[in-house]
Amino acid sequence: MTAAPQPLYGLELDPLTMGEVLDQARTAITARRRFLIGVVNAAKIVTMRHDELLRNSLLEADVLLADGQSVVWASKLLGHPLPERIAGIDLFENLLEVADRDGLSIYLLGARSDVLDKLVDHIQTFYPGLRVAGSRDGYFTEEQSEEVADEIVASKADMLFLGITSPKKEIFLAHYGNALGVPLLHGVGGSFDVMAGVTRRAPVLWQRAGMEWAYRLLQEPRRMWRRYLPSNTAFLALTARERIRPTATYSRAARESIDG
Repeated sequence: MTAAPQPLYGLELDPLTMGEVLDQARTAITARRRFLIGVVNAAKIVTMRHDELLRNSLLEADVLLADGQSVVWASKLLGHPLPERIAGIDLFENLLEVADRDGLSIYLLGARSDVLDKLVDHIQTFYPGLRVAGSRDGYFTEEQSEEVADEIVASKADMLFLGITSPKKEIFLAHYGNALGVPLLHGVGGSFDVMAGVTRRAPVLWQRAGMEWAYRLLQEPRRMWRRYLPSNTAFLALTARERIRPTATYSRAARESIDG
C-alpha cells in the first residue's frame, strides 16, 4: 500500500523511494495513463509561494517528489519525513534505463541544438535498447508551441523529458500536456547539459551533504548567486515559520494571498 502524501509547505509530497516511482511509471506507461512527475527543491518551494503558475503546475503533478536534500532534511524536522531525495537527474537516468530494458521510446525537448545533439549521441550510445522518437531544442517561440506539440503527438513517444526553464515549461504543459498522448512527462531542468557533458554535476560527497547548489555556484558565481543565496535564506526562514504555523494545503482553486 502506498503511504499517504506528506503535507509540507502547503504541498502534498509523495513519500516514495526511487524504486516505487519507477514501478508506478512502468504501470502508467503500460496503461497509457498520464504520469506527470513534479519535483521540488528549496528554490521552487520559495518561488511557488508568489508564483501561481509554478504552484499550480506542482499541484497538477500526478506524483510530487523531493528533488532537494534540504527538503528531505526539513521534512524530518517538521515531522512529516520523506524516505529519500529523488534528484531529477537521477530519476532521468533511471527512466532511461527502464526505456532501454523495455524497448520504449522517448522524446527530448529542450536545451540548445548543439547540446541536444550531444545528448542524443550519448543516449543512443549508452542506452541502445530505447528509441529516440524525436527531439527539439528549447528555443521555440510561443507561436511555435502548437507545432512543437504536434511533433510530440506524431512521435507516439512513451516518455517526454523537458529540459526547458520555468515558466516556459509550465506554460507548455498547462496548454498541451494532456493532449500530447505521452504517458510519462518529466521536467529535468539542467540535466540535459549535464548528461551532454556541457556542465559538471557535483561530486557524490557534495550531493550527500546537500551542497550541490554550492558546487553549481562555484562554477557560475555571477549568474547563480542571485538564484541560490536569496532562495536558500528564504527557505530557512520559511522552515522556521512552518514549525510554528504550517501552511494550509493549497488547492488549484485557491487565489488568496499566501504571504499573509
